[in-house]
Amino acid sequence: MKIRKWISNLLSTAMLLIFILLVAAVVVSKSSGGEPSFFGYEIKTVLSGSMEPGIQTGSIVALKPGGDMNRFQKGDVITFRSEDNILITHRIVEATLNSATGEALYRTKGDNNDAPDMNPVSSANVVAQYTGTTIPYVGYAMNFAVSKAGSIILMIVPGLMLLFYALYSSWKALSALEKKNAALSAPSAPETPQ
Repeated sequence: MKIRKWISNLLSTAMLLIFILLVAAVVVSKSSGGEPSFFGYEIKTVLSGSMEPGIQTGSIVALKPGGDMNRFQKGDVITFRSEDNILITHRIVEATLNSATGEALYRTKGDNNDAPDMNPVSSANVVAQYTGTTIPYVGYAMNFAVSKAGSIILMIVPGLMLLFYALYSSWKALSALEKKNAALSAPSAPETPQ
């Protein structure tokens, strides 16, 4: 009985923690405009295969924003905003500094692309530096989590699971209590005369 109670408490705690984590992930994702940031690192989803095999489509990557955007050199992987306002993560293949403006220009290329990107990237358009941390396939789940359907499912399903588990636990407790009351109120066997 002690083991069953311990397992029941463990499951209850695990369900509550999962629910809290999922709610926190959805809230952080929504409040940060779709993709969360943790401890000063931005988490972004990779939507193309231009950096494969190092960074796979559907992965999430950790980016370090801020700092001097003129500091990057050949070989660094940066995330920048394109002319179409799309975030792109590519490797720098050439870095030059405009001495008149003090602004760096970067020629970038996706590791999986045949040729460098057409337009050089101004340091003013650089958003962050890739930290080298990537987790494959999690980006698909992140994109789903920030969609309307994903937000609803991630909020409702764990809540329903907790509700059903609470109802089940209550039913088990009531059944045990009824058995105990039935045993206490059962008439005792009459004594036989001697």
